[in-house]
Amino acid sequence: MRFRFAAFALLISLAMNDEELFAADDLPPPNYDEDKVGSYLLPDPLTCLDGAPVVDAATWTSKRRPELLELYRREMFGRAPAKPTEMTFEQANIDEQALGGLATRKEVLIRVAPDAPVIRLLLYVPNKRPAGKPAPVFLGMNFDGNHTVDADPGITLVEAWQYDRATKTESQVKPDELKRGASASRWPLKLILERGYAVATFPRSDVEADYEGGWRHGLRGYYLKKSGRTEFAPDDWGAIGAWAWSMSRAIDYLETDASCDAKRVVIHGHSRLGKTSLWCGAEDTRAAIVISNDSGEGGAALARRKFGETTIVLNTRFPHWFCGNFKKYSEKESTLPFDSHELIALSAPRPVYVASATEDQWADPKGEFLATQHALPVYALFGKKQAAVERQPSPETPIGDVVGYHLRTGKHDITEYDWRRYLDFADRHFGR
Repeated sequence: MRFRFAAFALLISLAMNDEELFAADDLPPPNYDEDKVGSYLLPDPLTCLDGAPVVDAATWTSKRRPELLELYRREMFGRAPAKPTEMTFEQANIDEQALGGLATRKEVLIRVAPDAPVIRLLLYVPNKRPAGKPAPVFLGMNFDGNHTVDADPGITLVEAWQYDRATKTESQVKPDELKRGASASRWPLKLILERGYAVATFPRSDVEADYEGGWRHGLRGYYLKKSGRTEFAPDDWGAIGAWAWSMSRAIDYLETDASCDAKRVVIHGHSRLGKTSLWCGAEDTRAAIVISNDSGEGGAALARRKFGETTIVLNTRFPHWFCGNFKKYSEKESTLPFDSHELIALSAPRPVYVASATEDQWADPKGEFLATQHALPVYALFGKKQAAVERQPSPETPIGDVVGYHLRTGKHDITEYDWRRYLDFADRHFGR
């Protein structure tokens, strides 16, 4: 595959450190010019498919929301299995004085079936809690293994499937001991735990390794084989659907753990995992708060703006993320039967927070901001009235009550600044 140097250099300049840093010759160059966005018409979240208006929360809940969920399942994220009936949880490697006594660490093996791939949930619960009350929880997946979120030597190292693009081969490798805490800047455990929140995380690779053939070793492969089929149907779940479904399985466990408050679970994700958290929040109403950090196209950014990442990029570089039906919308965003403001609105009336970064134009910060504002009419149905903001706020100027947003100075990342805003948001909505 050949690479266009200009596009390659541009992506590097955007510091897309967890995105693919290449642009294939057969892909159109990304647009970063607001003057080239042009006009577009967003679908109205308050108009049903039969043309009937949505005038109250009851109509949204009983009619409009279900039909939007069905559209997203059929045309984008795919259909996931029902909640498994054979699921089991096994606690292991418990340390009641982890992180210098700050927290109790548990590793929980989640098995959706006896012969299915294991989801390894890492859980830290703060030891200092008011009268021993259960702690609210921040739940999110990690990119490169539980051992990367902190240098804690007690975190178990486990093998994961990886793909080498140079040799076009895949292999199962054990993580390097030297990479303990490699992503700790994205997981400020001390800050979160001292604010009274538990932290739960598991690796995306436990569910599905993030490359086109990764499904063979994950839950999608397991369920496909169980169905007796060898190919996915056009509306079968993609990797993001599988990741989101697995976050719900983690909530299933949290409901059984007396140290955790399963009614106050904040689901969050960065980049492609931000797309995942929005879909999980749409499907699973047990998520009390939903957070999307730099999620871009396929997440919080409006697809119809065709700014930065686009549908054809998603379907070409990451064909495993979404269902087969989504591929028919490549370079045809105007024909999508929904847009990201409706993905956000599917969590209503529960609070949602979206964040962007000034140097992350690939994720279209303005498109993410606009989507939050266009979701507000749905929240108003529930009495959650929030005045829309016409202009994207300046960096480090958080806005919004039930639908929060901020633009952070910097690159495609999740930082302590972001985390402090999320903790403040959760405190406010949990009355803490």
